[in-house]
Amino acid sequence: MTILALEFSSSQRSVAVARDGQVLAEAATSGGREMAAFSLIERVLAEACLGRDQIDCLAVGLGPGSYTGIRVALAIAQGWQLARPIRLLGIRSADCLAAQGWAMGLRGRVHVVIDAQRGEFYRAVYGMAADGWREVEPLQIQAAAAVTAAAAGETLVGPDLTRWFASGQALAPSAAELARLASRRTDFCAGEKLEPVYLRETTFLKAAPGPVAGRDFLQGLDGAASSQRPE
Repeated sequence: MTILALEFSSSQRSVAVARDGQVLAEAATSGGREMAAFSLIERVLAEACLGRDQIDCLAVGLGPGSYTGIRVALAIAQGWQLARPIRLLGIRSADCLAAQGWAMGLRGRVHVVIDAQRGEFYRAVYGMAADGWREVEPLQIQAAAAVTAAAAGETLVGPDLTRWFASGQALAPSAAELARLASRRTDFCAGEKLEPVYLRETTFLKAAPGPVAGRDFLQGLDGAASSQRPE
């Protein structure tokens, strides 16, 4: 299965394409709020020598994280499925970070911490063993002081984490890891079922259904690299 993965939940936007779990190409922004979604997609497809019609599955990082970034990724996935027969997968960006931490050699209890704005943070705890990782405490929102107290003496990882926690390790979720996780999943869903991971109530507008919207999406994709907007 050939998978295109979009991970836009942090300040580092990334795209990767993989086949049967092997990453063929990946590209990322250098950070900041610049959105270069279609440019990144076209770059990895060209590097992998693939056309859009050769993508079997599109995997999206669902966050938590940048609401604008996640919304862009979901809109692309929904539009793509309207235009072409493609499978969709949504994967938590927190799980992506856990998988990356495990691959880096982190072991024991690892706290994945993501900025939730308003002086608060999303925090989930993962147990890292020699044979893999698993969530041991579910995602919750906490103030910085509560995160520091809960993670005392243990490892913290997350996007731009050193801005708030001196002992943390800055780690952005990557589309390459997202693609590897997606290669082991079969819980595909329709575009309208994809939802961002947030613990606060949000208003989220999905792409309007219909074949015209799908055709318009692909026509836009052909020239969209020239119309990127910042978050």
